[in-house]
Amino acid sequence: MVEITDYLKNHWAEVAGTILSIIYLYLSIKQKVSLWIFGFLCSALYIYVFFVSKFYADMSLQFYYLGVSVYGWISWKMGKQKSGAELPVKHTSGKQGLVLLIVVLTIYLVYYYILSGFTDSPLPKADSLTTALSIVATWMLAKKLIEQWLLWIFIDGLSSGLYFYKGLNLTGVLFIIYTIMAVVGYVQWLKSMRQRQRF
Repeated sequence: MVEITDYLKNHWAEVAGTILSIIYLYLSIKQKVSLWIFGFLCSALYIYVFFVSKFYADMSLQFYYLGVSVYGWISWKMGKQKSGAELPVKHTSGKQGLVLLIVVLTIYLVYYYILSGFTDSPLPKADSLTTALSIVATWMLAKKLIEQWLLWIFIDGLSSGLYFYKGLNLTGVLFIIYTIMAVVGYVQWLKSMRQRQRF
């Protein structure tokens, strides 16, 4: 019991961020606009967690998440107001996919250059890759593009291994849960999209 209390005391930000992150992901699957509030709060906590763990790319990613949480809230709310219904789930077009691939490669190269040359990041390639993909996948979530779930399956699976490697065991478990829930999210959004197409 003492060990659990000590762990919670020493890792309070990680524990709180984990709980808020699970709520955020559940609300994402259910397509509830309130997901962006929880996304904002857990990102604020993880800025501290990743700074202490020297995951600088992931830390900077949390600042992006703060901004995209505001953007996502506005995007989902505006989409609902224009149509009178929820912003619909869509497929990523071929042109969007090509642009997003170029964006991922550009962000990856910039992050890798910075992390490998100017920080003590222990895994600059993997850290840069998950960061670049996460930036794009979160933007895709704000636009309700269903393929974002496929990216998250890959990102979360890889990230879980990285966090276990760095000793962030609770976050590693969280990302295993994320991976499973990303599969569920893809299936649920696909059903939602097909139901909408029937009407």
